[in-house]
Amino acid sequence: MGPIVGRRLPFVDKNSPGRAPPPAAPPPVPSAWPFAATGGPLVRGPLRPCANCASLAPVNTRILAIAAALCAARLQAQSVTSLPEVSPAASVSQVVGISSVKVVYHRPSVNKRRIWGDLVPYGFTNQGFGTSKAAPWRAGANENTLVTFQDDVSVAGKALKAGTYGLSMALAPDGGVTVIFSTDTTAWGSFFYDPSADALRATTRMEDAPYTEQLRYQFDNVTANSADLALYWESKRIPVPLRFDTDRIVEDRLKEELHGSRGFVYQAWVEGSQYLLDHDRDLPLALTWADTSVSAPFIGERNFATLSNKSLILEKLGRKAEADQVMDGAIKIGSPTDIHAYARHLLQIGDRDRAVATFKLNARLHPGAWPVDYGLARAYSAMGDYKGATEALLRAQQALPEGDVANAAAIKINLEKLRKGEDIN
Repeated sequence: MGPIVGRRLPFVDKNSPGRAPPPAAPPPVPSAWPFAATGGPLVRGPLRPCANCASLAPVNTRILAIAAALCAARLQAQSVTSLPEVSPAASVSQVVGISSVKVVYHRPSVNKRRIWGDLVPYGFTNQGFGTSKAAPWRAGANENTLVTFQDDVSVAGKALKAGTYGLSMALAPDGGVTVIFSTDTTAWGSFFYDPSADALRATTRMEDAPYTEQLRYQFDNVTANSADLALYWESKRIPVPLRFDTDRIVEDRLKEELHGSRGFVYQAWVEGSQYLLDHDRDLPLALTWADTSVSAPFIGERNFATLSNKSLILEKLGRKAEADQVMDGAIKIGSPTDIHAYARHLLQIGDRDRAVATFKLNARLHPGAWPVDYGLARAYSAMGDYKGATEALLRAQQALPEGDVANAAAIKINLEKLRKGEDIN
């Protein structure tokens, strides 16, 4: 074996292979070698051992200074960070609803070793280094595995504040897993694990999974409100269920944004109130925002979008007479496409009679305009008059805007349905 100087000797954690903590900086060149700095005259020195040949040889002090500098440089090379890692760094992120989750970690390999209960021991262990005598697994390799939550989250049913946390795990032989989120985000592994820094402990279970050579994290079963943050390694999967109160988060974010620069356009107030309406949240606030879009100084505008939105909110609040009055005003200034879209909305919510009346009103206000006859076809079809619906749909086919491939295909499909005596709504 060659000399130790200049060799990379990583401190390897039995529990999670990876690179060593950065070594201490080498000592400064001793003052016994002043010529390294002064460039003084060459003089003969005493016999000294040569580090490379392990023999005694007469050398001068300048040569000694150069050799010392080279040794120091070789020691310093152990702390460079631009070398490939055995367990490479990785990150993965996911947006759940509007909340970002990011995991930063390192990826050890199985490398033909026994993992669970061996390389990764069960429970809390004394790793023989650092201050912790009962340390969990770092859930990765090298530095702390870090998880950042943009918003408050529920982890396996337990509340956790937004922020960045060190992630570690303690596994049981029966497959149970204690998942630990720590406020210590700067540690190297879990050698200095301190349970007093735990922000949350939650429990989950290990599951069988397809073989994975390199440890990885990924997000499974993503919805608008939830996801599983899952660790995959060897033939196991460890899912950590996450859940966000997305509606509350969106509502809070909307309040912030509408009080900022985005609140200087009416469209933002329409979008915000529509979200509250669609998700049945704080309808009085939705109406306030709708009123702002209609009549606020400098930004309010009376158009089909603002008035129809206000009408829908009034109706949801049970104020039908007011809703109808506002909607009548919207229809009078709406485009053929606006009115058509509103009538289709009425069909979707099951208000067939009002939908038919609105389609017919659109035909009286905008005869021959696209998509008026398409709307009439839907009205006749809703009433069971398939002959009238077919005639109206053929007129709509003639009025179809050039290049509208999607509606051209839809009309062909609906004509075939009408010929078979099927409703096209």
